[in-house]
Amino acid sequence: MKRIAHHKRIIRSWCIFFIISLVLSGITAFAVETGLSWIITWWPEQSILHEWLYKSYEAVRATNINYPFIAYGYDWLAFGHIVIAIFFIGVLKDPVRNVWVIKTGCIACVLVIPLALIAGHIRQIPIFWRLIDCSFGVTGIIPLTIVYRNILLLEKIQHNNK
Repeated sequence: MKRIAHHKRIIRSWCIFFIISLVLSGITAFAVETGLSWIITWWPEQSILHEWLYKSYEAVRATNINYPFIAYGYDWLAFGHIVIAIFFIGVLKDPVRNVWVIKTGCIACVLVIPLALIAGHIRQIPIFWRLIDCSFGVTGIIPLTIVYRNILLLEKIQHNNK
């Protein structure tokens, strides 16, 4: 029973961390102009990253002034993150039965890399920014892999206890 509780605690902790990360990264899309405005005020000015952030801020600002309906896409991006996070609540309730959510999350993390590299190239996103985007997939798969391994161990323990 201690081993079951141990694995459930690990699953719960990492899953909650992942849910919070998804929601926080999503809600930043609601206020992308404000967020960019804030970050460019404290980021060191003499850097390539500051140049890119400022250029992005100017583009978002101009778009919001002239075509505010385009920001609706950011709203849907934020909503999508929140909806995806909701699926992980099922893992908190029944990890073994909902392991498919973790598997799907791992697949999505892997798919972030070709999307960022291919679409980023097409959309003329600088390579350093594409690599930052790729890092979300790489760092996202770490907690999901920990959760997945612990679900497999939990399933094995529960099967042996029957």
